Amino acid sequence: MSRAFLQTLGVLSLWWFVASAVAQSTGYVAYKDPKQPVAARVKDLLSRMTLEEKIGQMTQIDRIVATYDFMRNYSIGSVLSGGGSTPLPEASAEDWVNMINNYQKGSLSSRLGIPMIYGIDAVHGHNNVYNATIFPHNIGLGATRDPDLVKKIGAATALEVRATGIPYVFAPCIAVCRDPRWGRCYESYSENEEIVRQMTEIIPGLQGDIPSGSRKGVPYVGGKNKVAACAKHFVGDGGTTKGINEYNTVVDMHGLLSIHMPAYTDAIIKGVSTVMVSYSSWNGEKMHANRDLVTGFLKDTLKFKGFVISDWQGIDKNHFSSTCKLHLFC
Repeated sequence: MSRAFLQTLGVLSLWWFVASAVAQSTGYVAYKDPKQPVAARVKDLLSRMTLEEKIGQMTQIDRIVATYDFMRNYSIGSVLSGGGSTPLPEASAEDWVNMINNYQKGSLSSRLGIPMIYGIDAVHGHNNVYNATIFPHNIGLGATRDPDLVKKIGAATALEVRATGIPYVFAPCIAVCRDPRWGRCYESYSENEEIVRQMTEIIPGLQGDIPSGSRKGVPYVGGKNKVAACAKHFVGDGGTTKGINEYNTVVDMHGLLSIHMPAYTDAIIKGVSTVMVSYSSWNGEKMHANRDLVTGFLKDTLKFKGFVISDWQGIDKNHFSSTCKLHLFC
């Protein structure tokens, strides 16, 4: 081994020792450094997390049980307003911001200081908030056949949601209602999958227009006046037998892909951030346990890189364990 090589090795070892000492003395951690690549930050953070912290990050709790201490002690990843719950009767935007900031301060004071994400059903405007602008339900918007109007409604909704301190909405519902007996048919833009596809323009309204050249499947949220959207409910929720809610959609793969799936493909191309899984079943198999569709098709075939969220207590409705790649459990 040459003397020059040994000298080089010695210099590199000294550099590594000094860099490590400086990092320790300054409290530097790679995952908190915005100058580092996202993949490097994620890898560094995951290497530091305990199993308990990973479980906490995959959990979304209702605001009625959330507290500063709970967020700090259990590393909770997300909070939502379930069932239209609010911080106060006729709560102002300031009331919402104060409540959410308190939860966020708890998250930031946890061991790793991971911020939480707050989500809410803003399905026809910011509909849970006093004095917010209320827009028609999806069935009315679909009747307009006007994607540009729907995009503007998405942008207006995003602005009002962010004004209350919330960065994430559980919208849009892109179900294709095939039987008007379904009690949630008003949440569907149309029985025609092509109209539903057109109405996915609400996604760039909510999130912003995805930059040209963006990689397919990668989520995009364009700044402080936009929110993360959620395409739901994956997949076939509008096709259940006799329109029975949360029931079984009986259709072959061709029917599923040609009727119920196209709007999801469009949503992913437009950079949708999250996808919510349906309570319903496809040919007898619960969607929350359907690895072939959630992991195999959504994640692997469609290349969706955002996170997948369960519907409200959707995992609890299964009487068996799920092997799907669900990232957030509500």
